[in-house]
Amino acid sequence: MPVTWRSLIAAICAATAFAQPLRANAQPIAAGRAVTYADIADLSYAAGLVALVRIDTVIAIDPSRSTAVRPGYGRFYIEGEAKSLLVSRKPLGRNVRYLVDLPLNGRGWSDDLEGEEVFVFARSVPGKPGELQLVTPTAQLRWTPAREARLRGVLRAAVSPDAPPTITGVRALLHVPGALLGQGRTQIFLDTQDGSFASVTILHRPGVPPSWHASFSELIADAGGPPEAESLEWYRLACSLPGTPPPGADISPTRAARSQAEADYRLVLDALGPCKRNLHFRPQMTAQSFLAPDQA
Repeated sequence: MPVTWRSLIAAICAATAFAQPLRANAQPIAAGRAVTYADIADLSYAAGLVALVRIDTVIAIDPSRSTAVRPGYGRFYIEGEAKSLLVSRKPLGRNVRYLVDLPLNGRGWSDDLEGEEVFVFARSVPGKPGELQLVTPTAQLRWTPAREARLRGVLRAAVSPDAPPTITGVRALLHVPGALLGQGRTQIFLDTQDGSFASVTILHRPGVPPSWHASFSELIADAGGPPEAESLEWYRLACSLPGTPPPGADISPTRAARSQAEADYRLVLDALGPCKRNLHFRPQMTAQSFLAPDQA
């Protein structure tokens, strides 16, 4: 490899660390398990840009210079052409370069990616045009038509004017019995990152199963139903609500009402189902995310 390549890669290794911190409880992806909606949403909402890149050059990095985070992986220097910019806080030039960790086979080789198209979830490196920093060491996904459709849906939902906010916790639960036996209402009030309103309402009517819906405005109506699976509303709830309400959150007036409120909370969690994540790492939101408000 020419000296110019060595110098360039050494500089990239020094300057382009992966975005930190990574969640310590990240789990490895099992063979044959697909990237999930939550995986794509996690990567997308932490990124300053999401781009479709055609890979032109793949060069293995000497482990003595820069080591992959996970065993069984190698670190690679990538050069490619940005084919399209799906979302970004800043313009992006045609030529890009970055580091990525890729799985190695039993012979210590990675898949041949030259000529392949991939989605990258990254942030621009200040003062270095074309140089990207992935939001996790493996934040590169191969292009498929289905993956592009899902990714574009995730991004469209995020920039919609009525997009639900990020949920940060449960503020209070309150169950109020109705006038008739079997009648009542439970409300779960949620804390959000931007301070906007969010709640879940569970309605009990005599002779019918309970129904519930989420509201992301201060107007709480009795109409509507649970959010669709693999929607942004579902993601915000399923991937943010804790397994149990925090101590002291249940402010229902009686013991029976408190028991009903807690049962209704479990009903909502069961209906939402698990927030499945199969990727190795989870990025964290930062001020560099394309969703973060611009600083004055």
